[in-house]
Amino acid sequence: GHPSEAVALPLGRSAVRGSSTWYCLNGPVTLCFSLQEPSLYTVKAILILDNDGDRLFAKYYDDTYPTVKEQKAFEKNIFNKTHRTDSEIALLEGLTVVYKSSIDLYFYVIGSSYENELMLMAVLNCLFDSLSQMLRKNVEKRALMENMEGLFLAVDEIVDGGVILESDPQQVLHRVAVRGEDVPLTEQTVSQVLQSAKEQIKWSLLR
Repeated sequence: GHPSEAVALPLGRSAVRGSSTWYCLNGPVTLCFSLQEPSLYTVKAILILDNDGDRLFAKYYDDTYPTVKEQKAFEKNIFNKTHRTDSEIALLEGLTVVYKSSIDLYFYVIGSSYENELMLMAVLNCLFDSLSQMLRKNVEKRALMENMEGLFLAVDEIVDGGVILESDPQQVLHRVAVRGEDVPLTEQTVSQVLQSAKEQIKWSLLR
């Protein structure tokens, strides 16, 4: 929607245009501004790249990048813009990107430009902490590649269809362990997750 569409509105009235609501204040100059409707669909994508910028894991929740070719181009761009910086947040291609690295892995959570980066950061930290416990704090490429099933289960517990379900790594680990009993994961992975969850529960009781 263009601001000119809403110019005829009386003072303080609003008009809905797509997912935006346009507000117009009529004075000597008519000011129009839009507020995005709040959305549950917070996360557009979760990515894990290696230290060459190649994809290890990618889950896109909408059609911002509908083809694999476009996704890979975006991932290269994101990696080139972030892998040498110490900051945790970037604005790229009209999107909010939060990220962190560990040894030879780069983790990214992507939302729209108006998304609250604290929400995206909560998803990033939950994913990272869940994996850190699953991988016995050995968050690097080789260990991750051996535990991809656990990664897929964890991501599904944290975000579903772009909606954030969980930001507590203990809850994620617990659910992954329960689901792992139904899914033919490698026995080692399930026992690691269960053992890790038990240890965490034990420590939380001792605190």
